[in-house]
Amino acid sequence: MTAGFHDLSVREILERLIAFRTLCRTENAELIDWIETFLRSLGARCHRVPGKEAGRFNLFASIGPDTPDGIVLSAHSDVVPVEGQPWTTDPFVLTERDGKLYGRGSSDMKGFLACMLMAARHASRSSLRAPLHLAISHDEEIGCVGVHSLLRDLAANGFQARGCIIGEPTGLHAVSGHKGKLAARITCHGLAAHSANPSRGCNAIGLAADMVKVIETLQEELKDTGAHDESYEVPFSTLQVGLIRGGVALNIVPDLCEVQFEMRLLPGVSPQPVLDRLQQEADHLCAQHSHARIEIETLNTYPGLHTPDQSPFLHEIMRITGDNEPSRIGFGTEGGLFHDYLDMPVVVCGPGSIDRAHKADEFILPEELNTGVRFVERIVDMLAHS
Repeated sequence: MTAGFHDLSVREILERLIAFRTLCRTENAELIDWIETFLRSLGARCHRVPGKEAGRFNLFASIGPDTPDGIVLSAHSDVVPVEGQPWTTDPFVLTERDGKLYGRGSSDMKGFLACMLMAARHASRSSLRAPLHLAISHDEEIGCVGVHSLLRDLAANGFQARGCIIGEPTGLHAVSGHKGKLAARITCHGLAAHSANPSRGCNAIGLAADMVKVIETLQEELKDTGAHDESYEVPFSTLQVGLIRGGVALNIVPDLCEVQFEMRLLPGVSPQPVLDRLQQEADHLCAQHSHARIEIETLNTYPGLHTPDQSPFLHEIMRITGDNEPSRIGFGTEGGLFHDYLDMPVVVCGPGSIDRAHKADEFILPEELNTGVRFVERIVDMLAHS
């Protein structure tokens, strides 16, 4: 192994990973270079898949025999921004204080990425009967957009595995399901006029307000009559408006207003009926108001995850975690995409807590990191005895 790599602890690996400022929507090439050098020093077979934007890459690596019964460990390399947050440490320097390891991405999810590299080292020293695969993606934090090119590449080459573990922070509990997401924009066009005689114009903010009311009505319908799954904290699909932009001056009837909203959908629930209803209501509003035009555009979408409770792979992972039954989570992951592209069972399971993610002073506990290493090493041991 390359000098300087062979004796790194998981904490030292995490320290190096956090030092790379791999903010979402920015390049991650330097981090991928470092990881690829680390993995190649172990004898791993590495394959880079570029994203749409320059300097952004996915990395896929394999250790062990070339057979279809391996296990994929998956993590995203990007982290959310830190601007405007009241950090008390440098977010890109791993800092220990009061028994906690602070740094952006420590829980979400460079902690698991560090564990993955430790698993690769353990695999390189084991006699594997089935391969260990590592998948590292970019731009997960903006809607799981970066991993698509990697999964398309794997699917085109007929890749198979017995299952995938997405190492998002779950407190190392096995998670078999989460909701999908659709983000969309409603653009309302009206007609500008002087506010002294607003009837000569068409108020785009008023149109947007009516569309917000429609969204609120649809939310109540989903709550009352839509699909329910009591294993989720919020047992029904949800809609909510998160952004509104409109108007240029108080004395001008606004001719443009933009509303952005999202749906969080139970696995298997299609967003199309909701989108159809929104379009119908938009058409009705435009028919009532001269000069009105409303456009609805989907910005991003990813599927929910539902791994059946009887899945043998799920039960293999639960035997390691000690869970008697799988959990569900409220946040999204790349898990549904791995399932849809590659038709494999997926379990979400990693060290740390999502409650610390995206906040100032994000941290992971040293014992959580060490337990994460033991977890992935037991995955490797499974592959040695497959």
